Amino acid sequence: MTLRARWTIAAVVAAGLAAGAVELAVDDSATDALLALLAGLIAGATGALGVSLLPLADRRGLVVGAVFVAAGVLSWTYTDTGIVVWTLLLLSGLLFLYWTRSYWTRPALPLRLGVAWLGVAYWVLGVLGALLVLKADIALQRLLYAGYFGLVVLVVVAFAGARFSLGIAVSFVLGLAVLLLAGSGNLFTSPHVVPDTPWGTGFEYRFWGMRRLLYHPNAMALVSVLAAIRIGADRTPAWWQRSGVVALAALILCVSDSRTGFLVLLVAAAAYVFVSRTEAVVPAVALVAVLIVNGPSFIVKERYGGDAGMSSGRVETWRQVAADWRADSVAEKLLGNTRDARATVYRASSGPDIKLTVDNAPIAALRKAGVMGVLTFVVGVALLLWNLWRRRAHAPPWLLVLLPAALVSTVTNEWLLGGTGSTLWLLLLSGEAALLTGRREALPAQERSAQD
Repeated sequence: MTLRARWTIAAVVAAGLAAGAVELAVDDSATDALLALLAGLIAGATGALGVSLLPLADRRGLVVGAVFVAAGVLSWTYTDTGIVVWTLLLLSGLLFLYWTRSYWTRPALPLRLGVAWLGVAYWVLGVLGALLVLKADIALQRLLYAGYFGLVVLVVVAFAGARFSLGIAVSFVLGLAVLLLAGSGNLFTSPHVVPDTPWGTGFEYRFWGMRRLLYHPNAMALVSVLAAIRIGADRTPAWWQRSGVVALAALILCVSDSRTGFLVLLVAAAAYVFVSRTEAVVPAVALVAVLIVNGPSFIVKERYGGDAGMSSGRVETWRQVAADWRADSVAEKLLGNTRDARATVYRASSGPDIKLTVDNAPIAALRKAGVMGVLTFVVGVALLLWNLWRRRAHAPPWLLVLLPAALVSTVTNEWLLGGTGSTLWLLLLSGEAALLTGRREALPAQERSAQD
């Protein structure tokens, strides 16, 4: 056994013992302490898995991926304190400005990226809509969002490649390790810690993290599945690394009880059959394990009661969007609703304290940027499909596997649109940008052998 392996095992054991000791001190329950110790060991092993992938990753990809995960975590932890997320966006935005300082005068490749249209165009249209109805404060906020995500596009275009996209995925793994360790005291016990807001009410059966570090279960499930797709469908990492991230995704799907995450992994696994029927067995086994642990009924569970149905109220939200659109001014019909900067939805049945997301990408495009938003969404998807079709012979397997899963997810989520925590948008953007710039999506043979 190498010295590195010994130190890794020691670190994993230390994480487990620390988690168990903290839980014993807080809860004074030997059973809960043992469960926390197990959770700590899993968190330590997840961290070790992420660290083992660092030599393959670009540090800028790591940073960008970490910023998006952190923005999502802060958004859910400090739901009513926007300054926290805005501070992160400001600091990271300054860093992105520095990174892209030599790219401002170069040709506008971002206009050829379908995912860039999906993530930025609706913010620009929303600025125009807010100005036309004389809501300068909302226009300013949307302009800041547009500028920020435009910077993200520039960073991705400047550095996209195999190492960059892998760095994004590795940051997801390390982020999950932090959440698992922080929430080790309630990972395997019930009830789970949830936000002290209407969003958390009734969802104590789903893992969110810990009191000061919360992440929506669906978002957590998504980043685990994205890491499984990006790393699991890449033959550069070792087999145990690839299998490890798929196993991690299965664990997160079990504790988060996420149907949307399960759907993304299901579609990706089906697409992976066309890449390698043998290797597709691994995600298939993960899906079966999730069904056994959660029970098949979790797929059709009515989370908010019979009134909300299996869609968890999504259908009612879409109806509200349609009703609001009919009542909007002409400017808002064309360029988006201006209720607030993110064009959230108010539905009487959900209560006055809930700012609902649309949870459907095309309908969200209508809400955020009106009819013009829907048109730009269609343009973005068409560009994305065209770019991948023309270069399909050079596209990495993970990107071909991710694309159908991403498109299917638009039915129940806004993950394909750019926003704080839009991890799916970020990873897909990095793949498309690398494809258009012609950068390698595989490491040289000598670098691969150095990692073995």
